[in-house]
Amino acid sequence: MRLLILWFLALLLLVPACPAPAATLEQVLAAMDKSGPAFRDMTASIKRVEYVAVLKETSEEQGAVRIKRLRPGSFQMLIEIAKPAAKTVSFEKSSVRIYYPKVLLVQEYDIGKMRSLVDGFLLLGFGATGEDLKRNYALKVIGEEQVAGETATRLELLPKSAAVADQMKKAELWITVDGHPVQQKVYLGAQEMTITYTNVRINSNFPDSALQLKLPSKVKREKMQ
Repeated sequence: MRLLILWFLALLLLVPACPAPAATLEQVLAAMDKSGPAFRDMTASIKRVEYVAVLKETSEEQGAVRIKRLRPGSFQMLIEIAKPAAKTVSFEKSSVRIYYPKVLLVQEYDIGKMRSLVDGFLLLGFGATGEDLKRNYALKVIGEEQVAGETATRLELLPKSAAVADQMKKAELWITVDGHPVQQKVYLGAQEMTITYTNVRINSNFPDSALQLKLPSKVKREKMQ
């Protein structure tokens, strides 16, 4: 009888504890409604993984990002890629500039005509509210997952705007309990792009100068279409 009891206890130890239920869509959106309006700025380390299905090729970049809300619906962002090749990407209003320090070249893009698409992408980031997502996307909870050491609820987003859907089939967000994304994934035709955030700091009040793209006097400029 003693051996039978010990065997039974051993079986109990092998049975995993019931996991906590994943957050509902309403809970996730409520957390975003709380964190979104309070968002002022963010810094983080990022890893960007791009997969091209047609070529079956995967590429990866690592660096850091800074984002600041200038006013509701208006953001300024600076991304500094360190690996595998250094480059800095500046986003401000309807202008994107990409600086390649090794060749002293900056490429300048006017994205005013793609403003709706840009706005659609910005809604996937920090500072977005649950109401923003509901208004612009059809939403579904996929489940709860561990990402970069954090527990997050994975959401699927299907764009309601034809202009956005023409470029982006769908997106996925991994939202932490505090209402911020720890990972984003967008599906752009045959291309998939995943961005993972670590060392996230919210509302650290860094100076505006930290968002300035610092260019040398001899930099070459290219106006891109």
